Amino acid sequence: MTWSDFYLFCFLVGFAFSVLTFLAGAVHIHLPFRLHLPAHGAGHAGAGGHGIHAKGAGARAGSHVSWFNASTIMAFLAWFGGAGYILSRGAHLVAVLCLTIAALAGLVAGTIVYRFMLKLTRAADSLMLDADYRIEGCVGTLSMPIREQGTGEVIFSLGGVRRCAGARSEAGDPVEKGAEVVIERYDKGIAYVKRWDDFTK
Repeated sequence: MTWSDFYLFCFLVGFAFSVLTFLAGAVHIHLPFRLHLPAHGAGHAGAGGHGIHAKGAGARAGSHVSWFNASTIMAFLAWFGGAGYILSRGAHLVAVLCLTIAALAGLVAGTIVYRFMLKLTRAADSLMLDADYRIEGCVGTLSMPIREQGTGEVIFSLGGVRRCAGARSEAGDPVEKGAEVVIERYDKGIAYVKRWDDFTK
């Protein structure tokens, strides 16, 4: 096997596995076999892994990306093989110099992929505060009117998600549909509300 054959083999392996992992993951194409690669990816949830750990008033999603993972390895192989093949076939350089330049090209490609993955996992991390998930204090709109001493329905946003709940007037007064209200307390699936106008007085 010549150096050109070796570089071409590395390129084909890296490129082929990169395409296969893309098809298996991003495009959701089911391959007829399971692809096992050395990947240390974005966090492991659970008792023994890196997951969401509550602390004080909030929690932070922890994630760890190892440099030595399937994506960076495949990027390294593809660029190492491609650069080495081109240099060995087209440039009149000694084998050691070709190997050095090809290795540098592979390291650059692997670093770019690693930084991209790191940026994605950091973007996925978020600081979750208890205050963001408290129903009390949420402002909502009645989708069903509340009759005197009766129950209606309120729509509100909690943690970026639109929700609805049964609603009763805190004072027992009737409240018309479409009224803007504040949830003062939440008990057994019922939100006890007060008109926003009354709340701001």
